[in-house]
Amino acid sequence: MAIRYPNGKVYTPKKDQSIVKKKDYSFSNRGKTLEDEINDANEYYLTHGIAVIYKKPIPIQVVKVDYPSRSSAVIKEAYYRTASTTDFNGVYEGKYIDFEAKETENRTAFPLKNVHLHQVEHMRKVVKQHGICFLLVRFSAINRYFYLPFEHLGLFWDRMQTGGRKSIALSEFEEHAIEISPKYAPRIDYLEIVKNLSV
Repeated sequence: MAIRYPNGKVYTPKKDQSIVKKKDYSFSNRGKTLEDEINDANEYYLTHGIAVIYKKPIPIQVVKVDYPSRSSAVIKEAYYRTASTTDFNGVYEGKYIDFEAKETENRTAFPLKNVHLHQVEHMRKVVKQHGICFLLVRFSAINRYFYLPFEHLGLFWDRMQTGGRKSIALSEFEEHAIEISPKYAPRIDYLEIVKNLSV
Protein backbone atom coordinates (compact mmCIF):
# COMPACT_ATOMS: atom_id res chain seq x y z
CA MET A 1 0.00 0.00 0.00
CA ALA A 2 1.40 3.41 -0.97
CA ILE A 3 1.70 6.22 1.57
CA ARG A 4 0.27 9.46 0.26
CA TYR A 5 0.49 13.13 1.21
CA PRO A 6 -2.79 15.03 1.90
CA ASN A 7 -2.65 16.33 -1.70
CA GLY A 8 -2.71 12.77 -3.02
CA LYS A 9 0.94 12.65 -4.12
CA VAL A 10 2.71 9.36 -3.34
CA TYR A 11 5.46 9.57 -0.68
CA THR A 12 8.82 8.33 -2.01
CA PRO A 13 11.56 7.82 0.62
CA LYS A 14 15.01 9.17 -0.12
CA LYS A 15 17.54 6.52 -1.15
CA ASP A 16 20.25 7.44 1.38
CA GLN A 17 18.10 7.68 4.55
CA SER A 18 20.23 5.05 6.29
CA ILE A 19 23.30 7.32 6.11
CA VAL A 20 23.63 9.48 9.22
CA LYS A 21 24.51 13.04 8.31
CA LYS A 22 27.45 14.34 10.31
CA LYS A 23 26.82 17.43 12.40
CA ASP A 24 29.12 20.40 12.68
CA TYR A 25 29.97 20.64 16.39
CA SER A 26 32.25 23.66 16.02
CA PHE A 27 31.86 27.14 17.48
CA SER A 28 30.90 28.43 14.03
CA ASN A 29 27.23 27.75 14.62
CA ARG A 30 26.48 30.28 17.35
CA GLY A 31 23.14 32.02 17.79
CA LYS A 32 21.36 28.76 18.56
CA THR A 33 18.84 28.41 21.34
CA LEU A 34 19.66 26.36 24.42
CA GLU A 35 17.29 23.69 23.16
CA ASP A 36 19.18 23.51 19.84
CA GLU A 37 22.48 23.17 21.69
CA ILE A 38 21.10 20.39 23.89
CA ASN A 39 19.68 18.58 20.84
CA ASP A 40 23.15 18.81 19.24
CA ALA A 41 24.73 17.41 22.43
CA ASN A 42 22.17 14.59 22.54
CA GLU A 43 22.89 13.71 18.92
CA TYR A 44 26.60 13.70 19.71
CA TYR A 45 26.02 11.40 22.72
CA LEU A 46 23.87 9.05 20.63
CA THR A 47 26.29 8.95 17.69
CA HIS A 48 29.24 8.21 20.01
CA GLY A 49 27.38 5.58 22.08
CA ILE A 50 27.53 7.69 25.25
CA ALA A 51 23.82 8.07 26.08
CA VAL A 52 20.30 7.90 24.67
CA ILE A 53 18.50 11.15 25.54
CA TYR A 54 15.68 12.79 23.58
CA LYS A 55 13.44 15.80 23.72
CA LYS A 56 9.94 14.74 24.70
CA PRO A 57 7.22 15.49 22.15
CA ILE A 58 4.44 17.81 23.29
CA PRO A 59 1.23 15.79 23.68
CA ILE A 60 -1.38 17.58 21.54
CA GLN A 61 -4.76 16.56 20.18
CA VAL A 62 -5.55 17.96 16.73
CA VAL A 63 -9.23 18.86 16.51
CA LYS A 64 -9.67 20.76 13.27
CA VAL A 65 -7.67 20.73 10.04
CA ASP A 66 -8.43 22.86 6.98
CA TYR A 67 -7.28 22.07 3.46
CA PRO A 68 -7.23 25.50 1.74
CA SER A 69 -5.77 23.89 -1.36
CA ARG A 70 -4.99 20.37 -2.50
CA SER A 71 -1.32 20.77 -1.70
CA SER A 72 -1.53 22.06 1.88
CA ALA A 73 -3.10 21.34 5.23
CA VAL A 74 -3.43 23.86 8.08
CA ILE A 75 -4.10 22.89 11.70
CA LYS A 76 -6.81 25.30 12.87
CA GLU A 77 -7.49 23.94 16.34
CA ALA A 78 -5.47 21.76 18.72
CA TYR A 79 -5.26 21.20 22.47
CA TYR A 80 -2.68 19.94 24.92
CA ARG A 81 -3.80 16.44 25.90
CA THR A 82 -2.00 16.60 29.25
CA ALA A 83 0.43 19.03 30.84
CA SER A 84 3.90 18.09 29.62
CA THR A 85 6.44 17.11 32.25
CA THR A 86 10.07 18.03 31.55
CA ASP A 87 11.82 18.75 28.25
CA PHE A 88 14.30 15.87 28.03
CA ASN A 89 14.75 12.34 29.31
CA GLY A 90 16.77 9.22 28.62
CA VAL A 91 19.43 6.84 29.89
CA TYR A 92 23.11 7.38 30.63
CA GLU A 93 25.28 4.55 31.99
CA GLY A 94 22.22 2.78 33.40
CA LYS A 95 20.94 5.94 35.09
CA TYR A 96 17.60 7.57 34.24
CA ILE A 97 18.07 11.25 33.31
CA ASP A 98 15.19 13.74 33.32
CA PHE A 99 15.65 17.50 33.03
CA GLU A 100 14.20 20.84 32.05
CA ALA A 101 16.02 23.48 29.97
CA LYS A 102 15.28 27.20 30.24
CA GLU A 103 16.69 30.47 28.94
CA THR A 104 16.35 33.92 30.41
CA GLU A 105 17.24 37.38 29.12
CA ASN A 106 17.52 38.55 32.73
CA ARG A 107 21.13 39.25 33.70
CA THR A 108 20.80 38.90 37.47
CA ALA A 109 18.14 36.25 38.20
CA PHE A 110 16.12 33.37 36.79
CA PRO A 111 12.34 33.86 37.28
CA LEU A 112 10.76 30.72 38.76
CA LYS A 113 7.54 31.44 36.84
CA ASN A 114 9.41 29.79 33.92
CA VAL A 115 9.08 26.45 35.75
CA HIS A 116 5.66 24.94 36.45
CA LEU A 117 4.30 23.17 39.51
CA HIS A 118 3.55 19.93 37.63
CA GLN A 119 7.17 19.86 36.39
CA VAL A 120 8.55 20.24 39.92
CA GLU A 121 6.18 17.54 41.20
CA HIS A 122 7.27 15.24 38.36
CA MET A 123 10.95 15.83 39.15
CA ARG A 124 10.38 15.13 42.85
CA LYS A 125 8.85 11.75 41.92
CA VAL A 126 11.76 10.92 39.61
CA VAL A 127 14.35 11.80 42.29
CA LYS A 128 12.43 9.67 44.81
CA GLN A 129 12.94 6.74 42.41
CA HIS A 130 16.70 7.55 42.31
CA GLY A 131 16.57 9.16 38.87
CA ILE A 132 18.79 12.15 38.09
CA CYS A 133 16.92 15.44 37.67
CA PHE A 134 18.25 18.91 37.07
CA LEU A 135 17.58 22.27 35.48
CA LEU A 136 19.81 23.62 32.71
CA VAL A 137 19.65 27.40 32.53
CA ARG A 138 21.20 29.77 30.03
CA PHE A 139 21.51 33.43 30.92
CA SER A 140 21.47 34.45 27.27
CA ALA A 141 22.32 38.14 27.77
CA ILE A 142 25.63 37.20 29.43
CA ASN A 143 26.03 33.80 27.69
CA ARG A 144 26.45 31.75 30.88
CA TYR A 145 25.16 28.21 31.37
CA PHE A 146 24.34 26.47 34.65
CA TYR A 147 23.47 22.95 35.77
CA LEU A 148 21.25 23.17 38.87
CA PRO A 149 20.62 19.83 40.60
CA PHE A 150 17.00 19.25 41.60
CA GLU A 151 17.87 19.22 45.30
CA HIS A 152 18.58 22.97 45.02
CA LEU A 153 15.79 23.75 42.55
CA GLY A 154 13.35 22.09 44.97
CA LEU A 155 14.57 24.27 47.85
CA PHE A 156 14.25 27.47 45.79
CA TRP A 157 10.78 26.38 44.66
CA ASP A 158 9.68 25.68 48.25
CA ARG A 159 11.07 29.07 49.32
CA MET A 160 8.84 30.76 46.71
CA GLN A 161 5.81 28.67 47.73
CA THR A 162 6.17 29.87 51.32
CA GLY A 163 6.22 33.55 50.35
CA GLY A 164 9.91 33.96 49.62
CA ARG A 165 11.78 35.19 46.58
CA LYS A 166 10.16 34.36 43.19
CA SER A 167 13.44 33.95 41.35
CA ILE A 168 16.86 32.39 41.74
CA ALA A 169 19.59 35.03 41.84
CA LEU A 170 22.61 34.66 39.58
CA SER A 171 24.72 34.69 42.74
CA GLU A 172 22.72 31.67 43.97
CA PHE A 173 23.48 29.86 40.72
CA GLU A 174 27.14 30.69 41.22
CA GLU A 175 26.96 29.24 44.75
CA HIS A 176 24.72 26.17 44.30
CA ALA A 177 24.86 25.26 40.59
CA ILE A 178 27.69 24.09 38.37
CA GLU A 179 28.65 26.39 35.53
CA ILE A 180 29.02 24.75 32.13
CA SER A 181 31.83 26.13 30.01
CA PRO A 182 31.04 25.72 26.28
CA LYS A 183 33.61 23.60 24.49
CA TYR A 184 34.21 22.00 21.12
CA ALA A 185 32.17 18.80 20.96
CA PRO A 186 29.60 18.76 22.28
CA ARG A 187 29.34 22.47 22.96
CA ILE A 188 27.15 22.00 26.06
CA ASP A 189 28.49 18.81 27.66
CA TYR A 190 26.05 18.48 30.55
CA LEU A 191 26.73 14.74 30.95
CA GLU A 192 30.28 15.53 32.07
CA ILE A 193 28.69 17.08 35.17
CA VAL A 194 26.35 14.11 35.66
CA LYS A 195 29.36 11.80 35.47
CA ASN A 196 31.39 13.85 37.97
CA LEU A 197 28.46 14.09 40.43
CA SER A 198 27.85 10.34 40.20
CA VAL A 199 31.42 9.39 41.15
